[in-house]
Amino acid sequence: MSRDASVGGPVPSSRGGEGLLDLVRVQARLRAPDGCPWDREQDHRTLARHLLEETHELLEAIDADDDPAIRDELGDLLLQVTFHAQIAADDGRWDIDDVADALVAKLVHRHPHVFGDVEVAGSDEVLVNWEKLKAEETGGRKSVGEDIPATLPALARAAKVQRRAAGWGFAWRSREHALAKLREEVGELEDATDDPARAEEELGDVLLAVVGVSRQLGLDAESALRRATMRFADRAERTLALATDRGLDPEALADGELFELYEEAKEAAARDAASGP
Repeated sequence: MSRDASVGGPVPSSRGGEGLLDLVRVQARLRAPDGCPWDREQDHRTLARHLLEETHELLEAIDADDDPAIRDELGDLLLQVTFHAQIAADDGRWDIDDVADALVAKLVHRHPHVFGDVEVAGSDEVLVNWEKLKAEETGGRKSVGEDIPATLPALARAAKVQRRAAGWGFAWRSREHALAKLREEVGELEDATDDPARAEEELGDVLLAVVGVSRQLGLDAESALRRATMRFADRAERTLALATDRGLDPEALADGELFELYEEAKEAAARDAASGP
């Protein structure tokens, strides 16, 4: 595959990409006949769990805003990419350059507002155009849910389905409409609490509406929930510690009393965050 002229020029990194070339050389050496026995035994399937683990470790580093850890975890994730590419190269199927060339072609094609003369109003329109251009590459529009992995976390999959639907013109046009839909769904959930089957359905609609709001706000619902869960876990632990220090049994406290403890713990967590490490 020939390289697009629009991506020529010097490589904007500290060593001009030499570090990546060193990584490819090291990976090939590890897989060589006289290399590492463990590396030589691996295939795409045996490496799959490592890819998942490294991705989650990177997400954890990002959530912690730990810059050195982000760099290290990106390295571990990059190792998985070069490892899989070297396995294919050893079989004579394709190599890391084929991976990079296909990616470059995809990025150039899906960013005509950068490499062409298309104009966009903002990042949301970029994502909508992405879905349309992706469809062109694969032979036309697919159904809204087609080829979106069912194993994705539910919020992430909902966001991807909604983004694809928006690519075909079905989306709330403003955050006001998205918020109105969320309020509507919450109301329907309140009316369904005595019917478990209906309540589950309405709860799903609430979560889907939350994803719609997050898309209008330019936020990622999956990341927001993951970080909110981390905050809740910390605050809940602080609440239980406060109860223990004061000789209180959390299970015996009234809702109001427990909420007061939680608010106190929440304020303490905010003070600690503001004071820094």
